[in-house]
Amino acid sequence: MTGKRPTRSDIGSDLKKADALSITPEQYQEIPELTEQWFREAEPHVGGRKVGRPKSANPKVPLKLRLDRDVVQAFRATGPGWQTRINATLRLSLRKAAGAPALKRRIKRRLKRGVGHTTRTRRRA
Repeated sequence: MTGKRPTRSDIGSDLKKADALSITPEQYQEIPELTEQWFREAEPHVGGRKVGRPKSANPKVPLKLRLDRDVVQAFRATGPGWQTRINATLRLSLRKAAGAPALKRRIKRRLKRGVGHTTRTRRRA
């Protein structure tokens, strides 16, 4: 949030201003009645646009996770977005783990063929 939260004295000041405003009976008649139907049909919007964050295609899962203090401190020290960076680090770890079996198979094949195991050098005469 970028705005300052109102203090108790600010709220009291606003209430005093609202109480000081006088409305004539004619002005009351201009105000539409707020019925249950009105509230059911009402959509939260400001200036023709909906309020709030748009729904994500793949929403995050709220989770309580216990990590070592030094790990959390190291990520927090990197500044805002540290939780997103933890997520990215975990995702990278998953990708590496998924690629590990394929890497092991390639290494085994090379060792069986003898490629890369020894280097050949020419002797100078």
